[in-house]
Amino acid sequence: MNFPLYIAKRYVFAKSGNNAINIITIIATFGVIVGSLALFIILSGFTGLRTFSYSLLDASDPDLKITPVKGKIFVFTDSIQHILENHTDISSFSKVVEERALLRYKDKEEIAYIKGVDSTYNRVVEIDSAIQVGTWLDFDYKNTAVIGNGISYKLSLGILNFGEPLQILMPKSGKGLINPMNAFRNVKTQITGIYSGTEEFENKFVFTNITLAQDLLQYQKNQITAIEIKLKNKALAISLKNDLQKALGNTLKVQTRAELNELFYKVINSENVISYLIFTLVIIIALFNVIGAIIMMIIDKRSNLKTLFNLGTTVKEIKQIFVFQGFLLTLFGTVVGLFIGVVLVLIQKQFGLFMVTQNLPYPVEFRWTNLSIVIVTISILGFLASKIASNRITSDFITQ
Repeated sequence: MNFPLYIAKRYVFAKSGNNAINIITIIATFGVIVGSLALFIILSGFTGLRTFSYSLLDASDPDLKITPVKGKIFVFTDSIQHILENHTDISSFSKVVEERALLRYKDKEEIAYIKGVDSTYNRVVEIDSAIQVGTWLDFDYKNTAVIGNGISYKLSLGILNFGEPLQILMPKSGKGLINPMNAFRNVKTQITGIYSGTEEFENKFVFTNITLAQDLLQYQKNQITAIEIKLKNKALAISLKNDLQKALGNTLKVQTRAELNELFYKVINSENVISYLIFTLVIIIALFNVIGAIIMMIIDKRSNLKTLFNLGTTVKEIKQIFVFQGFLLTLFGTVVGLFIGVVLVLIQKQFGLFMVTQNLPYPVEFRWTNLSIVIVTISILGFLASKIASNRITSDFITQ
């Protein structure tokens, strides 16, 4: 067995004759336990929050979206349809017409986007899972709509309001003087469902039949604003995007979900990194207790160190004793802290003890990568702390 490691293990698990040193060691170990516990729970919490946030995008954004490079609309040709239908990695696709419109219900008005979709849309985007009240569009009926929870709240509008329909108004295009009394084309729709999701999503869209949106905008049957695509394997989104871009040419633009929500992804990932750095700083502060405990142990064991030195142990080996001691102390605290953390995360995941709302437990997710990050982070910092403390040992210190 490695001699410094053997002595270090005895120092770690043996009580010192000085109670003050025992107390300092316990405090240092407790600090490592709390630090590793907190870091693991924070990482698990942000992992769960990120997964939950990404799941909300499943109801609002496709895996890939095709839009025109210039202008708002393009023609859905047979060649485009052939490319999409014959691509083996595409599960389904949907034609979309999207434009800003004025909503009016009784004496209230609101600006939102009308989004006309076809009957395959709910196979591309998991909008069915986001329906909070009512049902998704019935394409046997043209003048129906599904609105977001935010729009419903602003307009005081529920489902099946037979007495007063929701009016969707679109400014008429043209030049010259416009009669204010006849400046809008409008349709009256019956609300069949209300969806929930991110705050932006809830306040943005009114879903309708694509033919209603085309009629309101005076588009031709094959004129659309976007094609939304669901992939069989989301992990291949970037490579499939490049394939489609080459096939469709330079007049159309293909974007992945990450590109459509670039700011959202950056914020989520940045919060995760910042939280990791903050709690790493807390652990660094806690490890000052380990440095203090090792230095006190060095002073307390000076006579033993002198004996070892006289028996032929080198100063380097004596330093290694306390490096190993600090590392073992840190490792022990990390294991205990992670054990408690894993138990708490699994309990929260299973039973939802901490709730965000009455029906939504705080999302957490156990991942081995988070476990590895905590172990590696604290092991490195613990080793550095032990190295700093052991540098106090010199031949003069031992022999004086």
